[in-house]
Amino acid sequence: MAINMETGKSITAQELSEQGILKPKEVRQLISEEKITCPTSGMCPGYAQANLVVLPKEYAYDFLLFTQRNPKSCPVLEVTEEGDRFLRKIAPGADIASEIPKYRIYENGVMTGEYTNVERFWRGDLVSFLIGCSFSFESELIDAGIEVRHITEGCNVPMYITNIECEPAGVFSGKMVVSMRPVPYHQLVKAVTVTEQMPRVHGTPIHIGDPSVIGIKDIAKPDFGDAVPVNPGEVPVFWCCGVTPQSVVMNVKSSFCITHAPGHMLITDVKNTELKN
Repeated sequence: MAINMETGKSITAQELSEQGILKPKEVRQLISEEKITCPTSGMCPGYAQANLVVLPKEYAYDFLLFTQRNPKSCPVLEVTEEGDRFLRKIAPGADIASEIPKYRIYENGVMTGEYTNVERFWRGDLVSFLIGCSFSFESELIDAGIEVRHITEGCNVPMYITNIECEPAGVFSGKMVVSMRPVPYHQLVKAVTVTEQMPRVHGTPIHIGDPSVIGIKDIAKPDFGDAVPVNPGEVPVFWCCGVTPQSVVMNVKSSFCITHAPGHMLITDVKNTELKN
């Protein structure tokens, strides 16, 4: 907790991070201390965020092949050495077992728990994949004058399992997951233009308009995250989502897997501008 010197009011660590007062490394430190445990959307504007998938080495090659065959859903930012918890490129020195606000553990495809720290589950045979996240382009949308509804509402982005099959690789197969943001009709072209410049964090939308076309029965009931209103004059816009690997892991029933909890990302040291074409 800190004090805003202009207003004299207290300000939380989350608010400091959302205002860009704290750098990514400082926010990750607060996360490792469990002082920030909420979704990371809106934090450290201008810096890329990443999804996490950690698998035993026996699954690593097949999963890497899966990401290469599905680059829009799974754009890889970094892969670690076997057993290594510390990143080298996108957030040098970051401990991926403690610097994400919330994790999920899956065993044989079933989620067995959510945790704010997974150090005690770490094994020497684990390989970590850091995957681009659509949270990374949200500050670009806001800079372009496009509201990001879940940030306005102070909640998590809505995410849905679709009827779109990913291209299988080895043991991995499953449905694509998408995130949704309502966009006014007159800003659709701008939203597409902004996000197409960032293919390493999902790029252009995968679908615009009628949710039922991609298998979403009720837009008010997301599979992950929180529902947000789509107001008159707006259209739902769907981007590929880095939660796709979680859907695939549940389908494959791998013996063990660690992921981020939906909406709770690794905040990297990489500027969004570095991910543009």
